Amino acid sequence: MSHEPGGAAVDRARDLVGFFHPALATFAEVAAVTAADLPAAARALLDHQSHMTVAMERFHGGPVGLEVLHRREDAAGRYAREILLTRPTSAAGGSRPVQYGIVRIDLGRLAPAVSAAVRSESIPLGRILLAAGLMMDVHGVALLRIAPGPHLAQCFGGASPAVSETFGRVAEIGLDGVPAIELLEILAPDSWLNGAA
Repeated sequence: MSHEPGGAAVDRARDLVGFFHPALATFAEVAAVTAADLPAAARALLDHQSHMTVAMERFHGGPVGLEVLHRREDAAGRYAREILLTRPTSAAGGSRPVQYGIVRIDLGRLAPAVSAAVRSESIPLGRILLAAGLMMDVHGVALLRIAPGPHLAQCFGGASPAVSETFGRVAEIGLDGVPAIELLEILAPDSWLNGAA
């Protein structure tokens, strides 16, 4: 699915990571890859032009939760957040991350109610956009190999030292044909290696 030069995909990832982490090298080692380079489970989760919320919920057999780690918003209405999508681990309320992400959104492209839902930080973005019935397209998908650095490994709950890499993607979402959302989405290593929960 990815047809852009590898450096462009890595630059897009670096730009998004830079909102929250000044140096990509301390966050993760990132390299562009093709779909053929991905294991089958990772490829099924990443190599498509659909919302990751939908892909993760289908793969894990139920809804995913949202945990917002950090957020930023500027005066022009550009909102960025660093997030984890999570799945329950027990009836007692525990959860584990299945995906890390950074999203940057031009909130001016959204209706006030949709913008308010995004700012509420309680529902995954894909679910909000689908519920709003927006005419949107996921495009510019480029696949990445990720070797987590200390911050990313910590976000994944201190992933097993035996897990030295995972995979992700950068993508964009257009609303009514106008670019409005940029995404970096990284699979938690245990989520795709061990299959659905």
